[in-house]
Amino acid sequence: MASIYHINKGVSKPIEFRGLKGQYIAWLAIGLVLLLIAFAVLYLLGAGLVVILPVILGLGSLLFFTVFRLSHRFGEHGLMKFMAKRGLPKSLIFRSRRLFTGLKSSAIHLDKKKSW
Repeated sequence: MASIYHINKGVSKPIEFRGLKGQYIAWLAIGLVLLLIAFAVLYLLGAGLVVILPVILGLGSLLFFTVFRLSHRFGEHGLMKFMAKRGLPKSLIFRSRRLFTGLKSSAIHLDKKKSW
C-alpha cells in the first residue's frame, strides 16, 4: 500500500490577515495597543468620555486607513525598498581623483582570474 503525502502549497506565501501583509499586521497591533494606553491615561487624568472617545476613535480610524493604504500600495516588502531608495544620494561628488589613481589594477580585477 502506497503512502499518501500531502503537499503544503502555502509554505512560501507571506503571512496575511484580512488584506494586511507582513509587517503591517504588527504595525496595526502596536498602534492599537498605543491607543488603548492613551485611552487609559486620558481617563485616569480625568478627561471626560465625551472628549476621549471621539479622539481615540478618530485616531483609530486614521491608523486603520493609513496601515491598510500602505499595505495595499507597497505590499509586503515594498515600503522598506521605498525607504531605502529614498536614503540613496542623488549623486556623488569627487573633488579629487587621488582615491581612484591609488588603486592597484590587481585589486580591481581579482575575480577575473578565478574560474567558477
